Amino acid sequence: MTTIYAAQPIRLAVIAGTTRPNRRSRMVAEWVVDQAREHLGDQADVRLVDLADFALPMLDEPAAAAIADYRNDHTRRWSQTIAGFDAFVFVTPEYNHSMPASVKNAVDYLFGEWNDKAAGFVSYGFNGGVRAVEHLRLTLAEVKVAGVRSQVALDMSSDFDLENMIAPGRFTPSPKQTRVLERMLGELTSWAGALRTVRTGVPA
Repeated sequence: MTTIYAAQPIRLAVIAGTTRPNRRSRMVAEWVVDQAREHLGDQADVRLVDLADFALPMLDEPAAAAIADYRNDHTRRWSQTIAGFDAFVFVTPEYNHSMPASVKNAVDYLFGEWNDKAAGFVSYGFNGGVRAVEHLRLTLAEVKVAGVRSQVALDMSSDFDLENMIAPGRFTPSPKQTRVLERMLGELTSWAGALRTVRTGVPA
């Protein structure tokens, strides 16, 4: 697929998907941000969005997200943040064969803000976190987010230097992972540019 860029840079959010102490998602997300800025240059405006900064409680809105009748300040803040982006890279570990509850909860808060946008995935775990992304793809499809095929699957035994399992350790991705990330970012910007025309009706 040929990369399509709209008149304005693609607005890309890299979402750090865990909130617990000693998490690893933040340092992985920072790596994604740095690589995306270097690889995409002025074709994208890349920002880090850390779920821990939003302190979203378990979904507490009285109305379904599709109605968009938000009653809580934390929901409005989250809505305004997500509405401003064209595409997302979700950075997620695998918890018990799936994504963390923090990721599912953050998706469930909104509906229209996700619609007709694109997503890529960077996962990690002892099996690369691939099962987390399997579930996340299904959840995002329901809110009309198009997931790209290529996925970065980081292995805890080779892409991290861990002295023990409690401490975050050091993130040491292999060159292969950087190449996969670049391929995924190419797919993501292509889809994001195309889907922007779906939302706005303005050709890329």
